[in-house]
Order: sequence, then structure tokens, then C-alpha cells
Amino acid sequence: MRFASDNTSGAAPEIIAAILRANEGYERSYGADTAMERVTALVRQTFEAPQAEVRLVATGTAANALAIATHVQPWDGVFCHRHAHIAEDECNAPEFYSGAKLVLIPGDNGRITTEALAAALATTGESGVHGVQRGMLSLTNVTEAGTVYTPSEIAALTALAKAKGIPCHLDGARFANALVATGATPAEMTWKAGIDVLSLGGTKNGCLGVEAVVLFNPDKAWELELRRKRGGHLFSKHRFLSAQMEAYLTDGLWLRLATHANAMGQRLVQGLRDRQAQVPEVPANMLFPEWTTGHHDRLEAAGAQYYRFPAPEGRERARLVASWSTTEADVDRFLAAF
Repeated sequence: MRFASDNTSGAAPEIIAAILRANEGYERSYGADTAMERVTALVRQTFEAPQAEVRLVATGTAANALAIATHVQPWDGVFCHRHAHIAEDECNAPEFYSGAKLVLIPGDNGRITTEALAAALATTGESGVHGVQRGMLSLTNVTEAGTVYTPSEIAALTALAKAKGIPCHLDGARFANALVATGATPAEMTWKAGIDVLSLGGTKNGCLGVEAVVLFNPDKAWELELRRKRGGHLFSKHRFLSAQMEAYLTDGLWLRLATHANAMGQRLVQGLRDRQAQVPEVPANMLFPEWTTGHHDRLEAAGAQYYRFPAPEGRERARLVASWSTTEADVDRFLAAF
């Protein structure tokens, strides 16, 4: 009953099989492998973006930091939610790689509103040489609160950013889960909604360790190439990254894994609500329930693993994340212990 993070799950059998196949014989290094050509073609087809450029790295932090650094200057500000992963969980990597300042925007349930973004854009970059300049908008989908943005909500936010002449980034560590939750296509969720660069996650959804930086503006490809190398994130045996991403995007594997994870998340939601727990509306695989005091001890005694959060007196709060490998039996055992 491991619900602490989808990072704790193993890799899907299809991913392991692809890595084993990639281990046979010899291949060109540093991204010149033939599998990477197929990955680029797959991404372009999947996103309906024939000019898109794709670069692979091993971690989501690297993908976010390099994607942002490629689009901003050291005197710029990157607008993001105050609880965004880039703000709270990446050890200042975006700032380290770019030199830019994160401009934190409030918003309920992990989402930025158009009103809050408009206010931040209006009060940033107005003091000339003395102040931070407008640099980029970064959104997260699925958000850190387990909520999602629809394509129309993303488009409304990116329109405000584009009106100020700045590009837009999407942190898609759980991008597949967001697609399944909303029913959107990859294109609708990204470039058709005004996104210029995507961090496409694989690690949380069944890969061993691979993320893609997808540039919908190919003019930035060479700069990203140089930044990846300079930052130490260009793998010599790159074929092992390519093999994962190719298998992930082939025959809809990524969406099947995300569909299962989301379904297990919703099974948890319904089961906890049936037991009078308070569970905010979350459509994907991460939830933040609250219940009366006493359940933590019972659940942990039964072997359940999850994150605990502070709660008002008499209440307990948790974060539960279902993964591609979570089973119905896992969920039912958790609910029985509750």
C-alpha cells in the first residue's frame, strides 16, 4: 500500500524490455542514436507539430531548468504558482541555470487565475532598468494540488503572457495524467493553447528515468542543445533514454498507464468519501484527503505509506498518489485499514 509518490513505483515491463533491446550491440552516442530519430518523429506525430524539436534528459528538474533557461535572461522574472514544483521542489535549479527570478503568484488549488496573473504582469517590468523584467510564464499540469488546467484555461493564461511578449512553459511531469483527466489531445494542451515549450514527463508514469523537452519553436533548438551539454545533462549512452521514450509513446502506452493511475486515484477518492473523509475534487491520480484524528495510526500500522501534512486540531491530512502499478487490491486494502 505505497501511495507516497508515483516516483516510488517501478518501471513498466514494456520500458524495461525496450532498455534491454537497446543494450544489444553498439549505437552512436550523445543523441545521435537511430532511436532518437524515431522519438522525434513520434513526438511530432503525437503533438501534430512537424517542426517540433525534442531533447531528452533524465530528470524533471533538468527538463524544467533547461526549458526555462533557454527562454529567459538573468534579469527576467518567471511567473509561476507559489506552490509550483519549480518554486518548492527543485533546489533553485531554474534560477541556477537561468539566473532569472521566480515571481510567485497565489491561487487556490494549485492553479493561477487570469486575474492574479494579470495583476502580476501589470506590476512587473514597469520600473525600467531598476527592476526585474517580464521573462516567462510557467504552468504545471497536473498541478501540485492534484488539480488540472483545461486547454481553454491554459489558453486564457498564455494569452495574457503573449500580450506582454513573453513565452510560456508547461511543466508536464504528469502530462499524460492531465490528458486523460481532461480528454484533451497533446496538441490542444500545448501549442494550440499557447505553450512554447513542454517538459514531457515519463519517470512518474512508468519510465525508468527520462523526460523530454519539447520545443514548439525550433529556433531555440541549438541553444537548448548547448545548455544541455554545458549543464552536464547530455548522456553519452543516450540510446537508453531514447529507448524509454520511444516505448513510452508507442501504441499509446503512456496514456494506458496514466488511465490506470487516474482510475486508481478515483477509486481512492470514492472509497474515502464513502468513509466520510473530505476529499477535494481531483480528476487525476493525486489527492489530498482530510479525515478525523486516529486514522494515521491505523493506516500506518497496516503498512500504508503516504505523506502526512499538518491539519487543524482533531483532523489529519494526507497526500496519496496512485501510480501506473497501483492495483485495485492495493486500494481496497488501504480502505479496509481506514
